Amino acid sequence: MRTFGHVLVNTAVANVTTSYLWWALTFWAYLETRSVLATGLVGGAYMLFVSFSSIFFGTVVDHHRKLVVMRLSTTLTFLAFSVATAMFLLLPEATITDLGAPWFWTFGVVILAGAVIEHMRNIALSTTVTMLVPDDRRAKANGLVGTVQGIGFIVTSVFSGLSVGLLGMGATLLIALGLTAATFLHLLTIRFPEDRAVAAPAENALASIDLRGSIRVIRAASGLFALIIFSTFNNLITGVQIALMDAYGLEIFSVEGWGLVFAFASTGFIIGGALIARFGLGADPMRTMLLVVAGMGVVGAGFTVRESGILLVSGLFLFFALVPAVEAAEQTVIQRVVPLERQGRVFGFAMAFETAAAPITAFAIAPVAELVVIPYARTEAGREALRPFLGDGESRGIALIFVISSLVMVAAALIAFRTPVYRALSQTYRASAPPVEETTASAAPGTTAAEAAPATSPPGADGSPARAAIGEDRTG
Repeated sequence: MRTFGHVLVNTAVANVTTSYLWWALTFWAYLETRSVLATGLVGGAYMLFVSFSSIFFGTVVDHHRKLVVMRLSTTLTFLAFSVATAMFLLLPEATITDLGAPWFWTFGVVILAGAVIEHMRNIALSTTVTMLVPDDRRAKANGLVGTVQGIGFIVTSVFSGLSVGLLGMGATLLIALGLTAATFLHLLTIRFPEDRAVAAPAENALASIDLRGSIRVIRAASGLFALIIFSTFNNLITGVQIALMDAYGLEIFSVEGWGLVFAFASTGFIIGGALIARFGLGADPMRTMLLVVAGMGVVGAGFTVRESGILLVSGLFLFFALVPAVEAAEQTVIQRVVPLERQGRVFGFAMAFETAAAPITAFAIAPVAELVVIPYARTEAGREALRPFLGDGESRGIALIFVISSLVMVAAALIAFRTPVYRALSQTYRASAPPVEETTASAAPGTTAAEAAPATSPPGADGSPARAAIGEDRTG
């Protein structure tokens, strides 16, 4: 657990660093060009590349030692940020900000590459939880992951803008470069004997992706594919909030006030992750996940029923506090039921689908809101129709979209409870638990089964319950 703590903190700093620079690039690009197109393309490209690269990253994680993957990812990120820093220092700023010239797009793509490659570490971290953390503590460990992600979200949302505004883009690049170097040096001090390559290298990079084999493993764990589809659907609904939340918040608060409010509400990520780290997810993480998703839907519908700043802040806080439980539940299930040698590819597969979902909804819902729903809500007939349910205000059109999408989320979670795949996956999860006898037998006199848990093999190691439950995939 001590080693896991070092890996977790190191990855947290790396995540904060890349997010800090990426958000700074977005702010700087808009301030220098005043082009919504430029910032939109930059943000869309980031999500797109994360989605497309995730399966390949998962392959790299499976075929190499996890510390090697983390060091490789950090090295490539450092090289990309070094190139971007050199470009910024050597070229006139007016040249870089000229959208008609190739330098702006080259500069953005180089930073994009460094930020996207860093996501390979997140996949490696998920498999490291399996290797370093006993089965009965993994839900809590995944809660810690959610906590540090929440901290990173708050730090980057606040400090990126301050850095660009007070220090400039040049100093921001140098800070990111220094932090990346520091994480690499810290990685050199980390060792753990469980770190090993769990899959034999493939003949070539294309073959090593083995998408078909990974899908076979996902389908072999009864209900796991449905879990990924459900998470993807949940992200589609969450994409509505991503698309419209800033517009809704700015109708109620000033720009400065909204930034502070959003940063405060984001502390919900930290609280939610900390609660999971303390109490876990219960005996059935799938049940917990569906209950939490239904709760998110209720909260999402509730904080927009009236145009109120207090209602918005409290609702956002609760919504963000529930998010880590959903992510931790999915990770905990995969870590137990998927063989270790396939986990990188399964996590990459899941990330590819789920990352692509939110921006797709965002791109789809924004025009509908702008051209249809909001204009209708501001007509006299629209105001009269919505007043009994949503009250008065200029943002009632956005509120209507929030309420409908949130109720769809609640309905989806309740329906999922009644499906055979939910029961099948819960049963697979229980069947994949390490035997209590095996854990107790390895305990020293006077220790509990939980304390002796590190002596058991992680799911997917030879002879583990997870392999017995799923079946060994020899064709992959």
